[in-house]
Amino acid sequence: MIQKAIVLTAGLGTRFLPLSKVLPKEFWPLAAKPMIQYIVEEAVNSGINHIIFVVRPGQSMVFDYFKKPVKELEQILKERNNEASLERLLQFEDTFRGVSFSFVIEKEPLGDGHAILKAKKLIGNEPFAVLFDDDIVESKTPCSRQLISVFKTCQKPVLSLHRISKERFSFYGIVGVEKIASRLFKMKKIVEKPPQEEAPSDLAVVGKYILTPEIFSYLQKLTPNSRGEIILADALSKMINDGKLVYGYELEGEWWECGNPQAYLETNFHFSLKHPEYGPKLKEFLKNYK
Repeated sequence: MIQKAIVLTAGLGTRFLPLSKVLPKEFWPLAAKPMIQYIVEEAVNSGINHIIFVVRPGQSMVFDYFKKPVKELEQILKERNNEASLERLLQFEDTFRGVSFSFVIEKEPLGDGHAILKAKKLIGNEPFAVLFDDDIVESKTPCSRQLISVFKTCQKPVLSLHRISKERFSFYGIVGVEKIASRLFKMKKIVEKPPQEEAPSDLAVVGKYILTPEIFSYLQKLTPNSRGEIILADALSKMINDGKLVYGYELEGEWWECGNPQAYLETNFHFSLKHPEYGPKLKEFLKNYK
């Protein structure tokens, strides 16, 4: 049912300067693979077969990583009898075999809503997923698959939600909701980065959505905010205020962020410790660390 996903990768990564000048944040490693691979694997494992990347000008690394042929490298590995590396490479290729990749250039980062609008023609008139490149959910059932299951029932936009501590309210969009069923909510409002006393709940919006084409008209009608940006949350708030049904689903799983240096380090540490090869050695290192 949901065949396409927009993956937003056009941000400047200013919190990670100067490194992000030359290495886009989405290619920073989490254990043995870049964070963008976790995002795309989640989509593919949820039945999505067309990935649309919104990228910055000159950002060819995403294309090279997922689409560029590597026959020459395969031959070198064969000649050197490097079977382990060759197996990893072939397994990577098999994971994305049959998946279509498209790329849309956003010349200037003008908000997540603006980036989504750039992919409008490729989406057409069908529901789709939106995935931010720095939000990873570790779960038995892929996060996007959870949202798609909800969408199959309600046929309306579905936001991913996760409970957070009150100390973190001022960093996220917090939602006001009406509970419909276990983990399922009807959205009443979205409050961006509220102080603790003004937060309508403890449910924060995670950067994963299932949206319908109706969102494009709302994004197009938005007046840019004070920073000149078109924001998805503003369009969703307008839909809610217009009486449109928008749902939220409290994800099953653990939310790991990579949007700032501290969060990235914690996430990388977590996935490194869980890695079957590196984890045990890293734990042993930490035992002796002074």
